[in-house]
Amino acid sequence: MLATGHKLVFILILFGLMACQGKSKKSAQSMYLNIGGEPTTLSPLSSVDAYSSAVHGYVFESLLDRDVETYEWKPALATEWKISEDKKIFDFKIRENVKWHDGKELTAEDIKYSYDVIFSDDYKAVQMRSYYEAIKEVKVIDKFNIRFIVKDDYFQNFDVCAGIQVLPKHFYSNSENKKEFGKVIYGTGPYMFTKYEKGQKIILVKNPEWWGLKVEAEKQSWTVPKIVLRFSAEENVSLELLKKGDIDFLGLRPDGFVKKTVGGVWDDKIVKVKTENKTPKGFSFIGFNLKHPVLKDVQVRKAMSMLFNRPLMLDKFEYNLSEPATGPIYVQSDYANPDVKAVPYDPQGALKILSAAGWKDSNKDGILDKVVDGKKINLSFTILEPIQDMMKYLTVFKEDASKAGVEINLKNVEWNSFIKLIDERNFDAVRLAWGGGGVDWDPKQIWHSSSIAGSGSNFVNYSNKQVDLLIDQSRKIYEKEKRLPILKKVHELISADYPYIFFFNSKYTLYAHTKRVHKPRESFKYGVGQQYWTLK
Repeated sequence: MLATGHKLVFILILFGLMACQGKSKKSAQSMYLNIGGEPTTLSPLSSVDAYSSAVHGYVFESLLDRDVETYEWKPALATEWKISEDKKIFDFKIRENVKWHDGKELTAEDIKYSYDVIFSDDYKAVQMRSYYEAIKEVKVIDKFNIRFIVKDDYFQNFDVCAGIQVLPKHFYSNSENKKEFGKVIYGTGPYMFTKYEKGQKIILVKNPEWWGLKVEAEKQSWTVPKIVLRFSAEENVSLELLKKGDIDFLGLRPDGFVKKTVGGVWDDKIVKVKTENKTPKGFSFIGFNLKHPVLKDVQVRKAMSMLFNRPLMLDKFEYNLSEPATGPIYVQSDYANPDVKAVPYDPQGALKILSAAGWKDSNKDGILDKVVDGKKINLSFTILEPIQDMMKYLTVFKEDASKAGVEINLKNVEWNSFIKLIDERNFDAVRLAWGGGGVDWDPKQIWHSSSIAGSGSNFVNYSNKQVDLLIDQSRKIYEKEKRLPILKKVHELISADYPYIFFFNSKYTLYAHTKRVHKPRESFKYGVGQQYWTLK
């Protein structure tokens, strides 16, 4: 399902598609999907990871949906919409006779509740609030008409309202159901949640009452009768399942595409695809806790980025199917500043920076040290990593840093514990990835200082007053051409502060599937279009 919301989510994989699995030998009617990791919670009110969002995408819907080929808005739970001349009032006509999966009727009250709950202190929705803060009121006109009134200019106000994830008020407003929020979900979407086996799988079945079955434009989408979502994070395991024919589809990283899927069954029974589209590209990164006594120094962070051997990793692990990331927006984006280049691998330059910043090996133990706040400390920190497959990147970094007198410790942490440490800001550095977000870039969720509080997405505590001002300024400009130079400056400023070590941006979408999968094309312009896939 093409993303319509604006919330950026954590992902474990480096880039590419979620792995989709189908056990053809067990059921000709089922497609098995590996969403890459187990959701921390199923609750749409508090989830922050891509695994929860992957489940929600089948179950919940928004007022409008994006066309996977044009990226234009098209009807979903709303059939008609109107924008006032001053772009301050948005009216939506709700589709009638839409039922929640428990049989209750969808009304405008559900849409209003879906907005109100974002600002409720009872729920952990901090990461969403920056997008909805410009809305003054959501007003129920009647049972099937809803009005959004905004108080401020924000170029994505209509997109935010159109893409709001609609929740059932009767379920989430009932405090007696709170214990069930993380375990069950009810939506209006093409698939119904039926079962959750912790650590094993989530089962979804086709919704026989889905409104799309009666709409000509939607009849060819979401036709697979049953979907089983699994939680395997390791690519090698998934590759073996695909090889044995127990998986129908698998999104691949470059090393898997080039080296692990060659010869034998890979040539005879599996189709490999390298395609391009305009889907926003995510990036993997090492994020520094900017309150850490060592890492709060921008010169240290710059030196660490110069010790990260992108050329070697690009050749050895990415097989030149990716390109070095230059900062917080993918290099193919209109908003990327072409004057900002990827940080070069330069160990000698890094040593000069560290020396100028006062770091030296005073006791000849091979580790640089310095007196900070009256206490001698080593240039040492720990990187938390939630997925074993990514350790090879960090191992190269650790070895190169060691040669420069920097001690890096690596710690593999289970996903739920990892998220807890991030929420508590209890880390030195973390290796993570952000999804691509929307086509039009709004950096506020991750990079504005207001997003630090609570469990906001600015978990590295990044704060730059000029960046804040430029982000605030850009959000009030409707014309893209006028926003571009402002956000290109934001790209430049953030990159120069080195809050992350930015890894790579994908050039291609890579995946493989058995010949059992039928697809209309390799990719649409703004996504692969899995909603149109069928099983032969």
